[in-house]
Amino acid sequence: MSEPKTKAGATKPPETWRQARRRRMRIIRRTIGLTLIGQLGPPALRRLHGSWKTERLDVHHWEAIGGGNQGVLLALWHGRMVCGMPDYAGRKFAVLVSHSHDGELIARMLARFGYRTIRGSSSKGGARAVREMLGEMEKDAVIVITPDGPRGPRHSMNPGLAWMARETGLPVIPLGYACDKAWRLKSWDRFTIPKFGARVVTCYGEPLSVAKDAGSAELARATETIRERLLGAETRAFTHLSREPDW
Repeated sequence: MSEPKTKAGATKPPETWRQARRRRMRIIRRTIGLTLIGQLGPPALRRLHGSWKTERLDVHHWEAIGGGNQGVLLALWHGRMVCGMPDYAGRKFAVLVSHSHDGELIARMLARFGYRTIRGSSSKGGARAVREMLGEMEKDAVIVITPDGPRGPRHSMNPGLAWMARETGLPVIPLGYACDKAWRLKSWDRFTIPKFGARVVTCYGEPLSVAKDAGSAELARATETIRERLLGAETRAFTHLSREPDW
């Protein structure tokens, strides 16, 4: 039996018992963490949300496409998910969530707030996710996508969202968030949790539609436009708070 090789072709050393023990402990901690967050996270977030002073900017963009009463792709950065999670609880919103560890954590939180989840990403389960989104489109659902997730880098994008907009025929509306005080995790997305009593600003960007016959060049331009409008929405939100963006 040959020994495992690294990418460079060198022999990979066998896993020691200490490494195996650490790996098992990580799995156990992850399982416990998912259970606790799924149970305790939503009540804590609801309490925090009740203390936030929330404001909305450029609402006319949101109202122009039905205000959540008809199908639309709602795009926000991965690190801002908590900022808006309580706002649309119990409505016809479905969230695209990856099959990653973080995705499982988020899916459990979303379920407690009444969101439906579509599991998949550009790297795994993409075709199935599109089929589910097409089914949600028939229900006039709002489909929420974090285009820089699940791995980043922060504020990066691939043509996946523009491609989904082309395939579903739904417009994309960028959604930016800003807050004046928050916990920011030391993760790639600087995951943001507004603190008790924070001012939280939601800013809607201009919607974008992608033509059914759009080619790769058009998808690339649409992708960059969505990114610019997302960053622009967050910049306006931070300006409203008289603060510099946190990125």
